[in-house]
Amino acid sequence: MTAPAIIDSQNLSDLLGSTTPPRVLDVRTPGEFETAHIAGAYNVPLDLLREHRDEIIKHLDEDVVLVCRSGQRAAQAEETLRTAGLGNVHILDGGITAWETRGFAVNRGAPRWDLERQVRLVAGSIVLSSILASIALPKAKWVAAAIGGGLTFASVTNTCAMGMALSKLPYNRGATCDAPTIVSQLVGSAPTDPKAR
Repeated sequence: MTAPAIIDSQNLSDLLGSTTPPRVLDVRTPGEFETAHIAGAYNVPLDLLREHRDEIIKHLDEDVVLVCRSGQRAAQAEETLRTAGLGNVHILDGGITAWETRGFAVNRGAPRWDLERQVRLVAGSIVLSSILASIALPKAKWVAAAIGGGLTFASVTNTCAMGMALSKLPYNRGATCDAPTIVSQLVGSAPTDPKAR
């Protein structure tokens, strides 16, 4: 297994200004994407990419740079695309967080909590509630244990069932978050054409 190709923010910025820019795929939820994204990026949520990868990769001829919040979901997306035979894939080192920290511009919309913050809120709330409930119902402590076990499993496997479930909530979904819309954007516009974003 080869390590994924990593690209830093400065390098990506330089490439985006070149005559042959890469295709930037942001694999965060539509809600996260609408909050802030790199100009010209296409929103292809990780779950949708996994479900429709063969259809999507047919339209990825140029180099591809995957972006998420910090790099974890982009790494999962890179593995999915590499397994499908796409070799020209890179991951933005540190994700959109590093991009913004380095001072590069983003398109902003209505602010929303990122998915990782939502997972921390839900998991922490369940653990706290179950521990408090265990004062009256001692078996409620096992709910906290189950959440702890789930978070451990998520860490070991680099997946997150809670995050995937939360990504399907209306709060995190956009109006055009479906495979046909995403494919039509990939087909219908050049990598640097911002009108479809």
